Amino acid sequence: MNRDRIAGQWQRVKGKVREQWGKLTNDDLEIIAGKRDQLSGLLQQRYGATREEIDRQIREFESRIADSQ
Repeated sequence: MNRDRIAGQWQRVKGKVREQWGKLTNDDLEIIAGKRDQLSGLLQQRYGATREEIDRQIREFESRIADSQ
C-alpha cells in the first residue's frame, strides 16, 4: 500500500491502526488523517522507538493491509 492509498482509505484503515498501536487516541487519528509522516512522528512519541523501528513497523502494517484486500 503506498502513501496515497493510506490517505485515501484512512476511514477504513484507522481502526486497524488503532488495533496495532493502542496508545494512539481518537484525537491522534483525526490529526494524522492518513498522513504517514504524522503517524510515524506520533508513534515515535508514544512508544519511544527510533524512526527506523517505527518505519519498519509501518511498512509491515502496510503490507498486511495490502494483503488483506
